[in-house]
Amino acid sequence: MSLHLIQPLDYILIAEDSVVQAKKLQKLLEDYKLNSLVCKNGKEALEQAEKKKPILIISDVVMPVMDGYTLCKNIKSNASLRDTPFMILTSLSDPLDIIKGLQAGADNFLTKPYEEKYLLSRINYLLTNKMIRDTSNVDVNMEIVFQNQKFIINSDKKQILDLLLSVYEAAMVRNSQLQVAQRQLQILNEELKQANSELESFAHAVSHDLKTPLTGIQGIYELFVEEYGNTLDEKAMEYLHWIKVATNNMSDLIKDLLNFSKSSRANLYPEEVHLSQMAEQVIKELRMTNFKANYQIHIQPDIKVYADPSMMRIVLTNLLSNALKYSQKVDNPTIYFGKTSYHGREILYVKDNGAGFSMEKATQLFKPFTRLHSESEFQGTGIGLSTVKRIIDRHNGEIWCESEPGKGAVFYFTLNLDPAHQSDSETTGETPVN
Repeated sequence: MSLHLIQPLDYILIAEDSVVQAKKLQKLLEDYKLNSLVCKNGKEALEQAEKKKPILIISDVVMPVMDGYTLCKNIKSNASLRDTPFMILTSLSDPLDIIKGLQAGADNFLTKPYEEKYLLSRINYLLTNKMIRDTSNVDVNMEIVFQNQKFIINSDKKQILDLLLSVYEAAMVRNSQLQVAQRQLQILNEELKQANSELESFAHAVSHDLKTPLTGIQGIYELFVEEYGNTLDEKAMEYLHWIKVATNNMSDLIKDLLNFSKSSRANLYPEEVHLSQMAEQVIKELRMTNFKANYQIHIQPDIKVYADPSMMRIVLTNLLSNALKYSQKVDNPTIYFGKTSYHGREILYVKDNGAGFSMEKATQLFKPFTRLHSESEFQGTGIGLSTVKRIIDRHNGEIWCESEPGKGAVFYFTLNLDPAHQSDSETTGETPVN
C-alpha cells in the first residue's frame, strides 16, 4: 500500500496531546487527501485503534495517561493491530530514545521539528513496505547492553533495520543543516572581523591624523596666554579657558581611540610585571595632572603578573583614573588596588567608595562609547573600559564588576598567569574586598 492506493475510509491515527501540534499535522495530511483522527493521549488512541484499525499511527512520546512507547507496545502486542506501522515523534535528544523505540517495536522515528516532504516520504515508505513486513514478520528476541543496562528487543529484522535507517537519515539531515549553519556563521564571523578591522584602522588613522594639528593648537594656546594673557579682560580669559578644556577633551579622546585600536592590533610581549609598583606610578601621575582631592590610596604590595607591561599600564590607568574620578565628590575618597582569591584562582581588583552605578546597567559598561553618568556629572570618552576588556580578553582573562549607586564600585579582573609567576593566591596586604 502506498499513498496513491489509500482507500477513502482509510485513516491515519495521530496521538498528540498538544492541540497546536496535532492541528498542524492533521492539516498537512489533509492537504494530501489523507484522512486522520486525533487522540490526546495513548489510552484514547489505543481504544480508537481497537474500534477501527488505522493504516498508520503517528504518536508523540510524552503524553498524559499513556505515553507513546506504552501505546506502541500495546499496539504491537495486539494480534489484530501489530502489523500497523507505528511512527514515533521525538527530538532524539537521548540515545535511550532509540533503545526505547526498539523495545516498544516502533517502525520509524520522525524527528521534531519535521519537514513536510520528509514526513510524507516516511509515510509513503512505511505504507509501501507494509506487505513486505507482513510476509516476513518473524520475531527476534535480542538482548543488547547499553550504558550498563540490558534491553530485550522483540522486533523483526526488517523492523529494526527500518527504525535504525530512519534514525540515521534524521541524523544526516541534522548534520547537513548544522554544516550549512556553520558555514553561514563562519561567513558572518569573517565579515564581522573584516568590519572591525576596518573600523579600528579608520579610528587609528583619524586619531593619528588629528593628533598633530591638535598639538599645534595647544602649543599656540600656550604661547598666546604667555604673551598676551596680561592684556586680556576676564571675559576673554574665560573664553580661553573653555578652549583649553575643549582641546584637553579632544586630546583625551584621541589618546583613548589610539589605545582602543592598539588593544587589539599591537603584538603582546609578556614578561613579569610588578603591578603594585606600576599602580603607584600611575596614581602619582594621575594626581599630578587631574585629581587634587585628598584621597586615601591603598595599594597591596608585591603583586606580580605575567603580562604585556604596556597593556597593563593602559588597564591600570583606566581603572584607577575611573576610581579617582567617580570618588572625588565624596567625603574621604578611598581607593584600593589589590588581589584576592576564589577557589584557587587569583583575582585582581580596583575598588572605590564613589558614585557607583546600578548593576542593571553593568552589561553596557564594556561597550565602546557607553557612559552611565552624564558629561555634566563626570567627564569621559566612554572608551576606556571597552579598551580594558579587550586587553584582558587578549590575556585570556575575565573582567567583571560589582556596584551599587552611592556605594562605590569594585572592578575585578583575571589574567592567564604563567605558572612560574603565580603565587599561592592568598590575600595579603592592605585591605581585602568586602
